[in-house]
Parts: sequence; structure tokens; C-alpha cells
Amino acid sequence: MKCDEIFAALAMLEKERGIPQDFMMNKIVQALTTAYKRDHEGVENVVVEVNEEKRDLKMFVQKEIVEEVENPGSQISLEEARRISAKYELGGMVRFPVENVEFGRIAAGNGKQVIIQGLREAEHGMIYDEWGSKQHEILTGTVSRIDPRSGNVYLRIGTGNEATEGILSLNEQVSTESYTEGQLLKVYLVEVRRGTRGPQVMVSRTHPGLVKRLFELEVPEIFDGTVEIRSIAREAGSRTKMAVWSADENVDPIGACVGPRGQRVAAIVEELHGEKIDIIKYSEDPAEFIAAALAPSDVEEVRLADEGKVCRVIVPDDQLSLAIGKEGQNARLAARLTGYKIDIKPVSRADE
Repeated sequence: MKCDEIFAALAMLEKERGIPQDFMMNKIVQALTTAYKRDHEGVENVVVEVNEEKRDLKMFVQKEIVEEVENPGSQISLEEARRISAKYELGGMVRFPVENVEFGRIAAGNGKQVIIQGLREAEHGMIYDEWGSKQHEILTGTVSRIDPRSGNVYLRIGTGNEATEGILSLNEQVSTESYTEGQLLKVYLVEVRRGTRGPQVMVSRTHPGLVKRLFELEVPEIFDGTVEIRSIAREAGSRTKMAVWSADENVDPIGACVGPRGQRVAAIVEELHGEKIDIIKYSEDPAEFIAAALAPSDVEEVRLADEGKVCRVIVPDDQLSLAIGKEGQNARLAARLTGYKIDIKPVSRADE
């Protein structure tokens, strides 16, 4: 059956929206075969042949040649098959063309709906692929609405036809921050989920990756690999500890991150609305690394356990509260940064 309009429509969709003709044609073929099977109980093997050069579609019902027919919808006896042609043998297939009138009725009833559905699926797939490739990157979005029931913040990310909606869920929001419609926000793309209504772009303001990406944008030495971020521990809205290292002895990794007169780290602190950032030098020596991680407290000694990632840290008596931090935050972040369980003792109780 000639299908000039369908082929012309698919060509236009590929040109204007970048949706491949093959993808859409496969959707149409699937819909036509499903519709025919629905209208003809017992029929199992339906084939649609596509001839792009002639802009032609043909539909056939295939039946297997058997000795004894158990399912007339999918089988035909050898005797009956040989009435059609003497060349047929057991196990072969006989093709019965579907009349153009019936095929046309099926196509007319399903074609438009299939194209609409296929178009939606294709666009969702393109959005998923496009934004999926940007996972773990920083994006800038504009707050478009705030759901009063769930507390979720929805952001418009991108411009024009490439724009999509990002979801900043309640548990990815910083508790000390407030958001308003029209506000510009830098967010970290955590993942892209496949949803029933299309891809969902899930973003975060609490993820440690946000701090890492901000430093990569602000510090050229991190961007080009001269300085490496080895570890990050973060309690969003309050404090972050970050361990940095450089293979180049002539480069001060902490100084590079802080920047001239502290400008680089100040810009990131401003973006994070005042969150404190401790930048320490990474060391392959665990004791040295743990001592540095407990800054701003002084450390007298670090005693590593014989087995496991456990240690005892000895600090001056007057530095104990500083080492532990408010509500244990400093010790907690140091433990997460180094991967060690840290037991802090003052000098006066070091051997207990």
C-alpha cells in the first residue's frame, strides 16, 4: 500500500526535531502488527515489510506448514499449502497478504496515535541521553516553582528547546538556605531517572560533588590537573573539609585553592552562602593526614592501631574541645575525610 504521507511526515520529523525515521517507522510497524493481532484472534505471526524507495508498506500473515493443524491462526496443513503451490514442504512458511482495504483501515486508525506516542518517546529518549551525559556536572537553573506540599523546588535548566526541568528534592536542599521563584541557583546533577512522564533530572545542593566542581571552575590548577582533590567530607550549609595534593613540588596546593588574598575560596564560600571550608594538604602517611584533618586543632601524636583503620589522637588539654568541634563536627568530618575511626584524648588522659 502506498504511504507517501507517512514517509513524508517521518522525513519532516527527522529534519525538524532530529528524530530518526527508522525509530518512528519501527514504532508504526509495531502498532500495525499489534492492531491486526487484536482484531484477529489466534493470529501470531504478522510481518510488515517496508520499502523506503517505493514508499510502500505491505502486511502479511505467516503460517507454519504442519501435518496436523492445532492453531488455524498460525498453522496450515501441508495438503492445503500444496494447493497454493507444489513447492511447499513441512516446516516451511506460507505468506498470506493482508488486503489493502483492511490494511488501510488499520493504518488510519493507529497511524496518528502511534506517531504522537513515538514522538513523545523519542523526545524523552533524547532528553535522557542529553542530560544523562551531564551527570556529576554543575548546572545553573532558575527556580520556576516550589511545591508547598512536598517542599520540592523545580528549576528551569537550559534555554529554548534544550531547556528541561530539574528537581531539587527536600532532602537535597541545604537546611540553612531559602529559595524563591526567579532565583538563580548552581546545582549538582546527581542522576537522570526514567519516569512515566519522561526523564526526571535530579539535582542537589548538598552533594560533596558540588564543592568539588566549584573548585574546578574557580581554580585553574585543579582544572588542568596540577592540583588534585583527593577527598571531601561535607555537612552542607555548615562546614566542608577538603584534602588537596600536587605532584609538582613547586606548587602549593592549599595556596592555589585559597587564591590571591583568598579570592578563590571566598567566591565559593559566597556561592555556598557562608559555608566554612577547611582546605588541608593530603599525605600518604596516615598519621600526618589525620593530624592535618583535625585542623584547626593542634595534634601532639597520632597512634595507629595494628589492624583496621582505627587510631587514637592525642591533643593538648586546652585543644580538646577544638579538636572535637561543636557537637562533634570537626572530629566527624575528619573521620569521613580520612576514612579512619578517630578516638581523641587530651595529653592528661593519653594512656587511659
